[in-house]
Amino acid sequence: MKNLALVTGASGGIGLELARLHAKSGGDLLIVSRNLDSLESVKVELENDHDVTVFVYGADLTTDGAPQAIYDFTKEQGLEVDVLINNAGFGGHGKFHERSWSKDESMIKLNVTALCEMTHLFVQDMVGRKSGKILNVASTAGFLPGPMMAVYYATKAFVVSFSQAIAEELKTEGITVTALCPGPVKTGFADAANVDGVDAFENAASPDDVARVGYEAMQKGKLIAIDDWKLSLMINWLLPFLPRWTVLRMSRKTMSKNH
Repeated sequence: MKNLALVTGASGGIGLELARLHAKSGGDLLIVSRNLDSLESVKVELENDHDVTVFVYGADLTTDGAPQAIYDFTKEQGLEVDVLINNAGFGGHGKFHERSWSKDESMIKLNVTALCEMTHLFVQDMVGRKSGKILNVASTAGFLPGPMMAVYYATKAFVVSFSQAIAEELKTEGITVTALCPGPVKTGFADAANVDGVDAFENAASPDDVARVGYEAMQKGKLIAIDDWKLSLMINWLLPFLPRWTVLRMSRKTMSKNH
């Protein structure tokens, strides 16, 4: 296998575009998603369009034992994962106390627990080889609290913090860790998160543009990748100097529905 990348949530959106970019670069793939039929279609597309080998694995990463089962599959197939792309995740709109706890619990399991477990499993082998790249798909939501999407924003704050911390731990091991932090993106996320009518998603970026920013940043070993310079300016140079209640009001207005 050549430069094998494992991509979670690869049946659509940013994950699919990241898989396409890796295949275009000549790398083999192990793509993971709950939707096995879609994965099979992606496999056919990538193998037909590029001289690569694509493995598929259907898994719901919110279920206990799923990351371990994926890791065991790589061992059974004799696969060495050179690039780990933790892309799978989802959000949800509404006041925390009015939302279903089971949905928010699943969000935490996917966005946080599964991402950590996948990283813990595969980074062991990377350390042993003294090489590897990890790309964690976070969000600009990870840089501030998010009224109306409290749990989602909190999970992405975890991913941003976690990614930076282990990047520091692993920099002497030949391994880079990058957090991709896009703003709103035109994917199935918007429908799943029930954010129809939220102003922020009306000018959402395309998943292929976001994926390109993240993939190039990962290749260069960058720590944080933000797809929009205006968002980067706001996060790095505006928000830190504003009163906390002002930031919260701005954040809530951004996530409030206009109808």
